[in-house]
Amino acid sequence: MNSEHSMIPKKFNIWLPLLLSLVLVTGMWIGSKMKNNPPTVAAIEIPKSNASEDLPPSALGQGKLEELIRYIEAKYVDDVNKDFLVKEAIDNILNQLDPHSNYISAGQLKEVNGQLDGSFDGIGIEFLVVDDTVMVVAAFDGGPAQKAGILPGDKIVQLQDSLIVGGNIDATGVLERLKGTKGSKVTIGVRRGQLKNLLHFTLERDKIPVHSVEVAYMLDAQTGYLKINRFSSNTFEEFMKALEDMVDNQGMKHIVLDLRGNPGGYLQEATNILSQLFSGKDKLLVYTEGNNAARSEYKTTGRNFYDIKHIAVLTDEGSASASEIIAGAIQDWDRGVIIGRRTFGKGLVQEQYPLRDGSAIRLTVARYYTPSGRCIQKPYESRENYDSDFVARINSGELYDKSKIAIGDTTRYFTKAGRVVYGGGGIVPDVFIPLDSMELNPYFIELRQHVPAFAFRYLEKNRQKLEDIGLEDYVHDFKISDQLSRDFLKYAIKHGSSRNDPQWRKIKSDIALEIKAGIARHMWSEKGYLMVMNGKDASIKEAQKLMKAEHLAPLLAK
Repeated sequence: MNSEHSMIPKKFNIWLPLLLSLVLVTGMWIGSKMKNNPPTVAAIEIPKSNASEDLPPSALGQGKLEELIRYIEAKYVDDVNKDFLVKEAIDNILNQLDPHSNYISAGQLKEVNGQLDGSFDGIGIEFLVVDDTVMVVAAFDGGPAQKAGILPGDKIVQLQDSLIVGGNIDATGVLERLKGTKGSKVTIGVRRGQLKNLLHFTLERDKIPVHSVEVAYMLDAQTGYLKINRFSSNTFEEFMKALEDMVDNQGMKHIVLDLRGNPGGYLQEATNILSQLFSGKDKLLVYTEGNNAARSEYKTTGRNFYDIKHIAVLTDEGSASASEIIAGAIQDWDRGVIIGRRTFGKGLVQEQYPLRDGSAIRLTVARYYTPSGRCIQKPYESRENYDSDFVARINSGELYDKSKIAIGDTTRYFTKAGRVVYGGGGIVPDVFIPLDSMELNPYFIELRQHVPAFAFRYLEKNRQKLEDIGLEDYVHDFKISDQLSRDFLKYAIKHGSSRNDPQWRKIKSDIALEIKAGIARHMWSEKGYLMVMNGKDASIKEAQKLMKAEHLAPLLAK
């Protein structure tokens, strides 16, 4: 047996080189095949107990984005910004849906929510950069700046340890530094009048309310005017306070509701306001419906506190969403008259969903429909056309001629009285008011940008005089002299505008009105500005005329 065992290693040694060569060649052949046909990697994790064909189709795409980002981070040849890639991917996905589904980064979310929540954190001032100096225009009532004694006309020349004077002032940067978290502090240095020494204020930031009911006042003995600039979380509350004052204290019977330029906001705030404009309970105001959202109806509560007789709603191409809900309900029930131009055409409802990193998405979940059943959403198949709709309206002549209005949906809907109305592209007004062509005059636009600073300079020298006059007398009696107009033109040219005498003669009176309104805004806030401008406003004049029953009733009849 020992001799047999001794023979095996010898034979093995003879064949060993041949076996190794064979194994090596076989391995090289297999390797070449694998190189030409690399194995695929699953982009989603599939449980071992289930084959891919057992999964529903909707599950096969889950996790791909996360897997892709991980592969890029681990294997990509260059450094990448993961947050940027994720944002780009989300934006591109949402861009395939509709124009109003969007992604809001964590950094943007607080500001975006603040616009709808009706407040922001800051010191509570309105400022303007005049001749390379930050000038305080107003200190908001009850805000930290007002409580500390900061006055209109004060010049902010120091912010924390930095001087902010001269040609390098960044207004946006100043605003961001004045804002901050509630409870945090900021120190500013102020130069006041002829005082030699700076005044230093350390202000603790607080919640500053942003009012959505911008202005409310009486146009005449019976007609009130109320302008809403957005529908935020406190709009209905502000609306009711204004209504209470005008009805109980000033005898208001009719209302002109100005929704021009109002981009919308919370649907519930709009329906709450509508409930105050209708008598009776369970009258349909608007309903929403979507593929994954059952029909939801919003109706009157029957608890309206005031008896408003006649209603006029002012609209334009900037009136959208919640503004269109109000205009649509008023029109469909023949409750009042819509005056102005065709509204924006946004009939989509968004809900906001938070993401884990503090960002959020706003996703369109339903369409809303007016009481007659019309959806006023304009087409959005072409994003380019959707975004350039205002230019298309100018080019078509629609903003100047009601007959040029394009009807997006020729389906006929009917108001309570049997008047025909249409959907598919905004609310068409009952009374058309063309756009003032001056709004698109290039020279007017060029010069108007200098009005706020010029008006503030005038106010600095004449504040006491204007206080003695008072707002009502200022609106009715104050005139912009030819000399003041010439002074303005010199100021505008000095600060970069061109000189164009033929155009100046065309726009001089309109610029004078802007100067008067600008001075009133600095002196009496937005109410002063609108009281001046509304005196020449064609929509306001038409509304006041139609508040008389003999003019309104025939318009709303079949």
